[in-house]
Amino acid sequence: MKANTSRLYDDVRFLTELRPFRNYQNLESLAQVVDYVKNEFEKAGLTIQYQKWTAGGNEYTNVIGVYNSHKSKTLVVGAHYDVCGDQPGADDNASAVAGLLETARLIGENKPNLEYAIEFVAYCLEEPPFFGTTEMGSYIHAQSLHDNEEDIIGMICYEMIGYFSDEPNSQPYPSNELAQLYPSTANFIIVVGIEEHDDFNKKVRNLMADKAEIDVQVISFETSGDLAGMSDQRNYWKFGYKALMINDTSFVRNPNYHMPTDTIETLDFPKMSEVVNGAYNAVIQL
Repeated sequence: MKANTSRLYDDVRFLTELRPFRNYQNLESLAQVVDYVKNEFEKAGLTIQYQKWTAGGNEYTNVIGVYNSHKSKTLVVGAHYDVCGDQPGADDNASAVAGLLETARLIGENKPNLEYAIEFVAYCLEEPPFFGTTEMGSYIHAQSLHDNEEDIIGMICYEMIGYFSDEPNSQPYPSNELAQLYPSTANFIIVVGIEEHDDFNKKVRNLMADKAEIDVQVISFETSGDLAGMSDQRNYWKFGYKALMINDTSFVRNPNYHMPTDTIETLDFPKMSEVVNGAYNAVIQL
């Protein structure tokens, strides 16, 4: 069973149509996302947990759906659901939340026999002004795993998986070195990590490429700074966990990044479906 493009579209539509926009200031909209994610996780047969914390005087929530909760080892799959400012955030990060939910649905439908649990986590507070702080939802989650001495086999972060182009020379790069190593057409997805976990990064990439009808690239940066650590995977590195990001190259490719023009019409749902097909294969074979 493969990813359902219509379900991905419906998820993104729900998230992008919420008003006021789902930024850290609009608590009612964030609460609606929590309910939506919780309901979809429940439909997939997952065990629901909430993780709450206070930041800036307000309470925020991570929604966790667990598969195979009786197993001792755990794989984490996550995506953040908040946006930066007043914009719909179709690619950043409704596309990733849709990918997270669809992966959970595929798990629920196929019920793979795995030797590990999967924690699907929808994070809040990835975006500014909390990015890079210990108040990020992913930091809260990663720290809890560490404090509870959980046996974590790795973390996969969905972050912006919906913007593509088949036009020649549509993929820019921040350096000539990268431009010489990677495709010039923006119709690929890339696994982003750090050299310390290069084997993990390449394993996920290879498992994705085996089942995805889309080009899957991989890059392992020397350090966790700059482009390597631009999303929630960064916080798992801090606690010694293997972690990576699945990404469409974000603002390097997408001119709508953090803009009101980051709308559902700009996304390529068939290609997004293939990203999820590949990621699902990785999730069930690690």
